Parts: sequence; C-alpha cells; structure tokens
Amino acid sequence: HKRGALIVGLCLGTFAIAGAGLLAGRKATTHWAYADQLQALHPDIAIDADVLYVDDGDVITSAGVAAGLDCCLHIVRARYGAEAALRLARHVVLSPHRQGGQAQFIERPLAPTPNADRFAKALDDVRASLGEAHSLDSVAEAAGLTRRTFTRRFQKTTGTSFGDWLADQRVALAQRLLEQTDKSMDLVAFEAGFGSATSLRQHFAARLKTSPMQYRREFSKTAGTLSAA
Repeated sequence: HKRGALIVGLCLGTFAIAGAGLLAGRKATTHWAYADQLQALHPDIAIDADVLYVDDGDVITSAGVAAGLDCCLHIVRARYGAEAALRLARHVVLSPHRQGGQAQFIERPLAPTPNADRFAKALDDVRASLGEAHSLDSVAEAAGLTRRTFTRRFQKTTGTSFGDWLADQRVALAQRLLEQTDKSMDLVAFEAGFGSATSLRQHFAARLKTSPMQYRREFSKTAGTLSAA
C-alpha cells in the first residue's frame, strides 16, 4: 500500500484491511451481517452497511459475494473502460439491481432463459435502437406476449422493471459515448434516447451519483483533448 498498490477487501476481507490499520478515518463496507461487529472492533471507521462497495481511492471494500463481483467490475471499468467491463460482465452471473448509496458503473446483462428467442430478440432490438422511443406495450407486442405476461416474465428474468432496465441500457450507452467520443452532451443525450442534456444529467445523477461531464473527465479515452475544450 505504501508503494502505491490498490488494496481491495471483498466481503469479510474488510476485516483484514481494517486490522492492518488501512481504514482508520475512512468509509468502508462489508457483509451486512458483520457490519456491527466490524464497527465495534474499529470505531474509527465509518461503516456503511447499505452499499454494495465503497471506492475510497487507494482502498476499496465491498459487501457480500455478489457485491464483490460488482466491485471487481467497477475496478475493471475504471482501469480499462466500459467495453472491457461489459465483456467481463457477460461471463459472470450478476444479481438483480439493488439500491445502494454507492452507484455502479456497470451494465447489467440479461440472464439467459429457456425458449426465449422472440423475447430475447425483442430486447436485442431495443438495445440496438436506444435512441428511438420504446414503450412497454410495443416491446411486449414484439415479443408476442401480453403486457401482463411480458411484465411478469421480464421481472423474473432481470429482477427489475422494463422502465428501469431501459433507463439503465440508455445510461450504459451514454457512458460508452462519453468514454469513446467527443460528441456534445446534447448529441450523446439524443443518441442514447434521453431527448435532452437535462434528462441525461438527471439519469446520471440518479443512477451513477455523478454528472455526464464529470464521468467524461474520469473515464474518457480522449480526456486530454477534451480538457482543453
């Protein structure tokens, strides 16, 4: 750590980091069932048991095992970009989206379901045209399902609602555009389906706890060029 290494504590690994004295005066998390125990042992640490992970720069801690996957994907995205994180995410099983104070800079793929060709194609079509308008009824019709059946199946498959999933997909596209291009905020918002830069900012604030501009500064491959703009 003194030589500049990134220290990561997944789940109960936070106890080891705390025992080494690296979390004094910092914010951290661990498995919710052991948060009180960790706090009692180390009262100088600000334990937040409600979040999936805490990125405190040179020290990162996560909650339970599934949250550890989210944490690792966050690290991959921060170091190698959204595309690398997305490729990795496709090869791991992610739990349904859970609310937490620490936002996740990842895109959640759909879990595979049997006999889902038409259902999956309908969602693939949505992902391929995020800049267009998509309603629950139109996508359900494309999937050959009633609104009620589609809603139930979608919730079971993804653990979230169609509206939240669509917003997450659009945010993920906006993230890639901000990372890989120097397009204006208005154009990024339009291509991602938000309609306006204001709507884009609102969704970034709600889901990522940051602004599109700040996100671009941190993750853009063209940050050097953009900083002079």
